[in-house]
Amino acid sequence: QVQLVESGGGLVQAGGSLTLSCVASRIIFKTNRMGWYRQAPGKQRELVAVITSGGNTNYADSVKGRFTISRDNAKNTMYLQMNSLKPEDTAVYYCNAENIACGSNYWGQGTQVTVSS
Repeated sequence: QVQLVESGGGLVQAGGSLTLSCVASRIIFKTNRMGWYRQAPGKQRELVAVITSGGNTNYADSVKGRFTISRDNAKNTMYLQMNSLKPEDTAVYYCNAENIACGSNYWGQGTQVTVSS
């Protein structure tokens, strides 16, 4: 059974930093496009950042310049470095693994990030 396990969430003051991790198991990690999504209360889940199998990245406009997505294929792990956090970054952050060629799409259970003003 595929597992995506997020960690690193927590409570931080505005302007602070957090690093999220997502460890994947039972998938060929290096072939998957990996992404971070978030969902705030009462809002739809939205894309935060993605990184392709080749290492290309894309970010939501709201996090550009503040967040950095990366991956370590040897450790089957994806990261999200979040700097200059704002209260509006408060959400549950989800890890996603997608392989279009295989038709697979998996989600983690989410990790809560709360930014206080």
